[in-house]
Amino acid sequence: METKNIMIVGVGGQGSLLASKLLGRLLLDEGFDVKVSEVHGMSQRGGSVVTFVRYGERVASPVIDQGGADAIVSFELLEAARWLPYLKPGGRIVTNTQQIDPMPVITGAAQYPAGLVEKLKAAGAQVDALDCLSLAQEAGNGKAVNLVLLGRLSHYFDFSEEAWQRAIESCVPPKFLEVNKRAFALGQSA
Repeated sequence: METKNIMIVGVGGQGSLLASKLLGRLLLDEGFDVKVSEVHGMSQRGGSVVTFVRYGERVASPVIDQGGADAIVSFELLEAARWLPYLKPGGRIVTNTQQIDPMPVITGAAQYPAGLVEKLKAAGAQVDALDCLSLAQEAGNGKAVNLVLLGRLSHYFDFSEEAWQRAIESCVPPKFLEVNKRAFALGQSA
């Protein structure tokens, strides 16, 4: 099997580490060799973060080169645009439509770019964009955006519902399990 590459991108504190851990657990349980990179960036200061998840029959390195990602899972629109050069031609972006202003926008030195979903599509990406924050809040916790995104991402994998649920149960602390399961289900059905 050819190695597949997924990037999980966002802003520090959004839950990308749990998302990558959960996806890695699912893929390991399904019998793949999996490499998950460390989180890069200023994650404790609201900066850009990225995690690489690579899986296949045999994976030698956790790093994804530009133009090598089959999919990008993005917690925020501008981050999807920032990491677009890493997407393969015709690759898929699953993104939250939430906009988190970076420092230049906060200080008034720049404006948040308009029409990012359309620009991502115009660049050749297959874009699946939805308001994950609202769905996470509907599930009971606005911090469950990561599970909403994974629920949406599950449409593009041929893994059973039981496999996803086992991965959730093994990675999410028990006191947050039910809200995260609801968030995953809302992402699946959105």
